Amino acid sequence: MESFKPDQTDIGILRLLQQDGRMPYKQLADKLGKSINPIVQRITKLKAEGYIQSTVCLLNLEKIGGAFIAFPHISLVNHLEQTMTRFKQQVMSYPEVMECYHLTGQYDFMLKVVLKNMACYDQFLKNKIGNLSYVGAVQSFLALSEVKRTTAYPFL
Repeated sequence: MESFKPDQTDIGILRLLQQDGRMPYKQLADKLGKSINPIVQRITKLKAEGYIQSTVCLLNLEKIGGAFIAFPHISLVNHLEQTMTRFKQQVMSYPEVMECYHLTGQYDFMLKVVLKNMACYDQFLKNKIGNLSYVGAVQSFLALSEVKRTTAYPFL
């Protein structure tokens, strides 16, 4: 079975759609010097191959009432597969957790948590993370300001 590998036009489509997922096909075609039909076909192929997972709307965090961002680093009490799986499943159920990364080094996981304020973060730590018996330690890093935020992945 032949594997699909995006070419430069496909990469151009992906770059442009990361900037604006609702960019009209005509505009994409114009920017890439192509006609509309091949662009539509390529986008369909990129979706079918899993390169485009979904199209989302990015919200203004301050407008929706959440502007407090914390990055708790979490150590578990052990590294058994069952413990890791339970932790991952639990944090995926928390709407405050925007991202979760399994790490090397001193901590096992790093979360990106978005809440309304420090008091809400305190409650999150006490009532959610603190209630997980397999969490050994938590160290929090709090964002003072947002210097850069992007959802666009680079093509290396």
